[in-house]
Amino acid sequence: MRTYDYIVVGSGSAGAVVAGRLSEDPSTRVLLIEAGGAKKPMRVKVPAAFPTQFKTDLDWEVYTEPEPHLDGRVIYHPRAKLLGGCSAMNAMMYIRGSRHDYDSWAKGGATGWSYDEVLPLFKRSERNSRGASEYHGDAGPLHIEDPRTPTPLTETLIEAMCATGLSRNDDFNGADQLGAGYNQLTQKRGMRWTTADGFVTPATKRANFTLLSGAHVHRVRVANGRAVGVEVEVNGKVEFYAADREVVLSAGAFNTPQLLMLSGIGPADHLAEHGIASVVDNPNVGAHLMDHPLYLTNHETTARGTLAGAESPVQLVKYLAARRGMLTSNIGEAGAFFHTRSGEDAPDVQMFGAPAYFWDNGFATHDKPAFAFALSLVGSTSRGHLRLRSADPKAQIGATFNYFAERADMDSMVAGIERAREAAAYGPLRALTTKEIHPGAAVQTRQEIEAEIRRNVSHTFHPACTARIGTEVDGVVDPDLRVHGVVGLRVADASVFPTIPHGNTHAPTVLVGEKAADLIRATS
Repeated sequence: MRTYDYIVVGSGSAGAVVAGRLSEDPSTRVLLIEAGGAKKPMRVKVPAAFPTQFKTDLDWEVYTEPEPHLDGRVIYHPRAKLLGGCSAMNAMMYIRGSRHDYDSWAKGGATGWSYDEVLPLFKRSERNSRGASEYHGDAGPLHIEDPRTPTPLTETLIEAMCATGLSRNDDFNGADQLGAGYNQLTQKRGMRWTTADGFVTPATKRANFTLLSGAHVHRVRVANGRAVGVEVEVNGKVEFYAADREVVLSAGAFNTPQLLMLSGIGPADHLAEHGIASVVDNPNVGAHLMDHPLYLTNHETTARGTLAGAESPVQLVKYLAARRGMLTSNIGEAGAFFHTRSGEDAPDVQMFGAPAYFWDNGFATHDKPAFAFALSLVGSTSRGHLRLRSADPKAQIGATFNYFAERADMDSMVAGIERAREAAAYGPLRALTTKEIHPGAAVQTRQEIEAEIRRNVSHTFHPACTARIGTEVDGVVDPDLRVHGVVGLRVADASVFPTIPHGNTHAPTVLVGEKAADLIRATS
């Protein structure tokens, strides 16, 4: 069968949700297309192994253009290429962001996206091990659990964060986001739990659902102003799959705008440079790119129980026999949110506490036990853009994030590093910290800290906002996620965020999938 009611492109944190939910109606025919494979290798299942996926066949391995405010550095961005998308590659932290994110979206014109309106959808997705409450659900497809075997050092990291003036917070998705505590994780009894596990696996048992993996979508075909289907490369041959009702792009903040532009939807002058005929001239496609810059402080320690021994035979046996031990760790076991700016509702810095050395996306190693405090600038205001490098559908998109284009972002990152240093040098960690590895003792003045940030800052793997909700003047989709200027085409992934949420982006992207499914069903 080559004709379906709905075609969903991308099986990630939102696409799996959209396709799974739509297929719950037995009268609809749903096709889910995934460029990556459908298998779930052990390095995906084992939580602590997530960095081993980077720069492998499971990774799109995106590289930016030289970043103008980072000394011209090219930044590597892992992007998952398999069923479940980045929910199969991320650090599994379940963070929704601030209620102020959603209220500001609604106030800015994203009707229906206020916190009170989206909270029921968050709860609908959740199967939280803590049970149902005002803020959580316990019957959804997405397993959310507390760390299964946190290291003893992690509790000390949390106590050290609190010693800097933070309050204890055991639920960053509850009444208040501020404070320090353990991160809840998308796991089930010590194994990673992806959106594919929760939404696609049940759907594959339905006669009306089709999964097409290992298939690369080249473009959306638009006829007389309507999306009629997609052109897909399968086993080296380009085929057409028709959509009677709608096409939903859920290919992520990089690949969704790329597909829109390859389909003639984007800045007309830029498309002309690549010989692509304009269908809808919209300069917002690929614009407004946002992310959370990340800097890691690392410290040598005399503390026992770091993750340095996670790959030992003892830990492997613990994991295989009981799904316990160090291999259940997401590395960033502890978390915190705090303000460095006055007058803002949402916290602008998120701190992760890891009982391990972590540098260069996990590729670097250190010969002594260590712990890390990572600073994620969740209040980042700098914006960049995406541009086609080629009309070849398999060519990488050109991304420029413009990290630290805004002075306030640098000020907040410096303040975050200072707080991490305080946590490591005083309070319960004082007697356990022997040496600061990064930034290092030679980096002391503000000028030196800023230079170090530009040399070594990375990101939190959170690209977003490149096909954002807005008007035809400042956005790509309307509040119902319909692409401006094209009938029968929607976007459902992190690219639709009007602004990036203050926290990890997986949970908000699952929300987009839930919301998209409801919006589509309401108009079918």
